[in-house]
Amino acid sequence: MPVHGSEFLVLILLAFIIPGPKQLPEYAAKLARVIVKARRMANDAKVQLKEQMGPEYEDLDWRQYDPRQYDPRRIVKQALPGAPRRRLPSRRQAGEHELRRGRARRRGARCPAPRRHPRDREAT
Repeated sequence: MPVHGSEFLVLILLAFIIPGPKQLPEYAAKLARVIVKARRMANDAKVQLKEQMGPEYEDLDWRQYDPRQYDPRRIVKQALPGAPRRRLPSRRQAGEHELRRGRARRRGARCPAPRRHPRDREAT
């Protein structure tokens, strides 16, 4: 989440107002120590992991553990092996369908009613 110019100015003003300009260098030094300590801890954990894994560490593909790479549809497909292998429509295909549907409505044509699943009224 990037901080833009006006937001940065507000943060600077708050930094001067809340702790005060006399205490600001002290808080900046504390923040710098925390950042250095966090980097040191991360590097120590990385070195320890390298030592424990040995040569397998170099073969490890870290991108597969990146949460931005996960596709929920693929995860569900893998979790349900007996599910039918129906291909999900892409965003473009879904958008084209909605576009055709909107044109049909403007012309006065009736769109087919959505299919309803059978429901047991006694069970609910």
